[in-house]
Amino acid sequence: MPLIVRDHTWTQNQSTVYISVPLKGAKTTNVHVICTDEYLKVSFPPFLFEVFLFEPINEEKSEARIGNGVAVFSLQKRREEFWEQLFTNIDKEEQKQVRERAILKVQEKEAEKSKAKASRIQQEKKYALETMMKLENEERDRIQKIKDEECARATAELEFWRETQRKTAEEKENRQKLEGAGKRDNKPVYQKTERANVTPAITPLYNTSNTTSGQRSIKPKPKDLPVPRSAGCIKISFTPRVFPTALRESRVPEEEEWLKKQAEARRAVDTDLAELEDLSEEERNPDWLREKGDKLFMAGNFQAAVNAYNLGIKLNRKIPALFSNRAACHLKLRNLHKAIEDSSQALELLTPAVSANAAARLKAHVRRGTAFCELQLYVEGLLDYQAALEIEPRNEALRTDTDKIREIIQGNTSPSSS
Repeated sequence: MPLIVRDHTWTQNQSTVYISVPLKGAKTTNVHVICTDEYLKVSFPPFLFEVFLFEPINEEKSEARIGNGVAVFSLQKRREEFWEQLFTNIDKEEQKQVRERAILKVQEKEAEKSKAKASRIQQEKKYALETMMKLENEERDRIQKIKDEECARATAELEFWRETQRKTAEEKENRQKLEGAGKRDNKPVYQKTERANVTPAITPLYNTSNTTSGQRSIKPKPKDLPVPRSAGCIKISFTPRVFPTALRESRVPEEEEWLKKQAEARRAVDTDLAELEDLSEEERNPDWLREKGDKLFMAGNFQAAVNAYNLGIKLNRKIPALFSNRAACHLKLRNLHKAIEDSSQALELLTPAVSANAAARLKAHVRRGTAFCELQLYVEGLLDYQAALEIEPRNEALRTDTDKIREIIQGNTSPSSS
């Protein structure tokens, strides 16, 4: 059952009620609040605070500040007046109905928030899609414009080149006609000007003095082309996978788990450890080392027992008794954090919880709870003792210790007196 918080404080003015609830060392992330116009609930396991308000409030304008080990609520009254008390006196049936209405109202608000969030996300996606389509259209238009400009420029250059080729061909044809006429007359051809009373200028167009036997044709020199490359074959080798399935068919978490187990198996059979060089075959047995550590623990030689358990864990990390017993040694040596770590590792190895490992789980919970209480983390310690009490509910000594821890948390007993 939850522990009811009764050491809260409250004040009021004509329009607001202020409630302060101590969090008993609980983390902020573990605090859950339900607030309606007639009900307020603060849950931080194993503690619970709830109040059936004397008058209705405006939960929309109310505020909550959680931090520094306290939760402070500023509740706005619907009517500006002073309350006679914070709680209203109603029977259990009415309290049940108020709780159900509060839970239903909170669920409806959460559903509305989820719906509004989904609608907002849908609108954002729609806006993003429209913006993306607009940008794509603008980019497409820009590219098309560049293409059209390039096409127009290339067409203009092609027309200019064709006109240049046509003019060059006409000039060449006229030159050939003039050269042919000069050869027939065997004299230079003169160009007459049409200007009257002016001596025409004489311009020789072709000199035949060095020509002996007709016009010689000049052939272009052939270009040196590279030798064709010889054909070949390139061999490609791929690194083989260590798993029999293809990557698209494999499951990465299972492969990682497999690799982890392989590494643990190699560590378990590794005979190159420096500690194993001088050990006999019997001393390399983790069970023998566990029994050796238990005997050293009973003799009060806790550090030697830790050394025995350490070597056993190096040989095999799957034996929960090695971690649980080493946690007991750390408790004796006041290595409280190491005791918590070893107890947690033992509980992890004792999963799932079955009747066969109930006694081992009980020891691990008690040892970790004891370490938490020694560190004055009584809430965490109480959780472990309650878990141990669930395993063995008829254990009176365990029930007595659990009640003492609960009284320390509630402030009824000082830690020194326990």
